[in-house]
Amino acid sequence: MQFATKTSCGKRLSRIEGQVRGIARMLDEDRYCIDVLTQISAVRAALKRVEEEILKDHVGHCVENAIRSGDKDEQRQKVAELVDVLGRVRG
Repeated sequence: MQFATKTSCGKRLSRIEGQVRGIARMLDEDRYCIDVLTQISAVRAALKRVEEEILKDHVGHCVENAIRSGDKDEQRQKVAELVDVLGRVRG
């Protein structure tokens, strides 16, 4: 993973961690259900952005390097991994 992606995702995940702790507090405080669900939705969206950033990094770095290498086995492996993870992400 590229350093910039790792740094950016690390910061985002720290914020998400804080949001999740906030949701736990909301539950402890018996906050209104819709407010809790709204915060859960925000966390899911934030995680989706992290996922997309890491996926872009993977394609732009790992998959691209496999293509440049000319190694057919490595290329097939990276494409198979990508297809697998996209199936799980969208499934």
